[in-house]
Amino acid sequence: MKYFLIYLAAVSLVAVIMTVSDKSRARKHKRRIAEKTLFGTAVLGGSAAMYLTMLAVRHKTKHKRFMIGLPLIMIVQAAAIAFVIIRT
Repeated sequence: MKYFLIYLAAVSLVAVIMTVSDKSRARKHKRRIAEKTLFGTAVLGGSAAMYLTMLAVRHKTKHKRFMIGLPLIMIVQAAAIAFVIIRT
């Protein structure tokens, strides 16, 4: 469990950094982080941190793909965690 929490913290930190970086790049008209990379990081465990960061910095909040997709990923992840906890 300890290693799982460390993993989640690390992935969440990466998700926050990527989100803030993409917002900064968007403002400067520089090369952006691909949406599939952002979603991949969310699927790997950074969905909650990414969602909260997007709301905080107002990044991609007009994109339904993110504002619906990230909460759906979080629901699936929560269900998977609940399933694992119940099974053990």
